[in-house]
Amino acid sequence: MLRVIGAGLPRTGTMTLKSALETLLGAPCHHMSEVFQRVETDPPAFLAAARGERTDWDAILAGYAAAVDWPASAFHAELAERYPDAIVVMSRRDSFDTWWKSCNDTIFTGMDTGEYATSAWRAMIDAVWEKSFGNAPRSDRDAVEAAYHRYHERVRETVPAERLVEFTTGAGWGPLCDALGLPVPDEPFPYLNTTREWHERTGEVPPGGVPGPGGS
Repeated sequence: MLRVIGAGLPRTGTMTLKSALETLLGAPCHHMSEVFQRVETDPPAFLAAARGERTDWDAILAGYAAAVDWPASAFHAELAERYPDAIVVMSRRDSFDTWWKSCNDTIFTGMDTGEYATSAWRAMIDAVWEKSFGNAPRSDRDAVEAAYHRYHERVRETVPAERLVEFTTGAGWGPLCDALGLPVPDEPFPYLNTTREWHERTGEVPPGGVPGPGGS
């Protein structure tokens, strides 16, 4: 049963958020990194959901207490309806420009290629992109920026204010603990999956050379 639903886009500190929520809730948090281990089941399931097919969210997310990042965050409205007691966390970077650079330096470079780029994987990615950004081409910065702002406004319009936590990267334990009614852990807030770490893990070189910081 989900207690936290992520509505934040990729590269908004979602890996950090995953780690923090797992510490707070004592249970796994779904994230794109989990999908890499579930390529036979998750892409078809989320693609079917995007196509409007009847979806058994309890089965897809069995064993998870939270779900952040794509593909689940693209379905925050559906998940919020299914789990009415869960809070919704919309993680954000400090600006569109920061987010855009991070995406172009990392996930956009291999979104349609690599070992996971099966037809089902690409179809799932296209489906969650469309749910988040409509018909904005990934290569059109201006169109994506407009869709980016529309997306965040849509979350605010969809999720009641009392359920929504707007979590800016670097906000720390406070907003999450307050929303969940939990004490602040006696350990530093995590900071994971920076742009540099992403490239060290994937072995890819970003446009412009050596990557800088920027948690996912």
